[in-house]
Amino acid sequence: MDPSAAPRVVAVIPARGGSKGVPGKNLRRVGGVSLVGRAVRAARDATAITQVCVSTDDAAIAAEAAAAGAIVIDRPAALAGDTASSESALVHALEVLSQDGPRVDVLVFLQCSSPFVAASDLDAAVDLVLSDRADSVFSAIDNHTFLWRPQGDRVVGVNHEAAHRQRRQDRPPEYRETGAFYAFRADRFAAVGHRFFDRTAVVPVPELTAMEIDTEADLAVAGALAPLVDPRPAVLPVTAVATDFDGVHTDDRVLVDQDAVEAVRVSRGDGLGVAMLREARIPFVIVSKERNPVVGARGAKLRVDVLQGVDDKVCALTAWLDRRGLRAADVAYVGNDVNDLPVMAAVGWPIAVADAHPEVLRAARLVLTRPGGHGAVREVCDLVLAARSGALSD
Repeated sequence: MDPSAAPRVVAVIPARGGSKGVPGKNLRRVGGVSLVGRAVRAARDATAITQVCVSTDDAAIAAEAAAAGAIVIDRPAALAGDTASSESALVHALEVLSQDGPRVDVLVFLQCSSPFVAASDLDAAVDLVLSDRADSVFSAIDNHTFLWRPQGDRVVGVNHEAAHRQRRQDRPPEYRETGAFYAFRADRFAAVGHRFFDRTAVVPVPELTAMEIDTEADLAVAGALAPLVDPRPAVLPVTAVATDFDGVHTDDRVLVDQDAVEAVRVSRGDGLGVAMLREARIPFVIVSKERNPVVGARGAKLRVDVLQGVDDKVCALTAWLDRRGLRAADVAYVGNDVNDLPVMAAVGWPIAVADAHPEVLRAARLVLTRPGGHGAVREVCDLVLAARSGALSD
């Protein structure tokens, strides 16, 4: 590497369209963000990485990657089949990258199937290579498992002596490769054609985050882990807010008198938050499947748009956004029950109230600390206003 020039550190994320175990895997969402989007975000957040590329043969993945801020490399069909190796995609990416600038110094290979990669761990891997302490690096977790191997009609210890079981702290360190990411000298990789060579080192990562998605069950586990693992956003950088009504503005209960007149309880704090969004000229809309006078009355009180009696919330919200020239990727939607799932999947910031249905909690990019009818809407408004305040101060 030329010490006088800034190193070119490129992350390449292979993301082919075909997937047998989990159909459409790279576009499936964990914590409200697609797997390819999560990989791009981790790489873009790493300070040591200067360029993020996604190698794909799929138009939908390419669009998702570009929207997340990655450069798309068209992956030839011959390198996108079930038997194609990740190395072949990386070699092709290096060939493409060599045509658009200086040579690549460090190549970071990042897998979409590992949804919880931390940018700080990517930086640590790159630093090991740039500081000349390693030539290739991979992510791993400390492994203290006692392994056994079949031998004839019995099993024998692999990494221990059966007659002498050492304490955990007395055993030499061992590592289990997670498959999440790798970093290596690009020139040596091009020469040897595989990701492990010369001085190989590890970046230890937390076991809780070291999962790989190969099945639908893995995807479900990742969805359950996301609210615990993902850092909670301090702001919501959105251009508009849409919400359900029942269970979001209310506690999902209704009072019915003897004349069948319905009444609900709402939060004054929510109302003040919406008023502050309105003053900041941030569009707000209530989208409700029910057609009930109380929904319209609350919308009129808040002086916001109301779309009610809506069977297809996605279509209704999309039309509302189109009239305002807004992108769904830049919008938050707050829901609480399963009928909110389609519209949550259509926006960039799907949000769940604290007491939402479990499926909604798994689909959310942000789970609020407050339940519906008890300040959940205000919590969202405060986060949006915080983002707007930060943008103005910049």
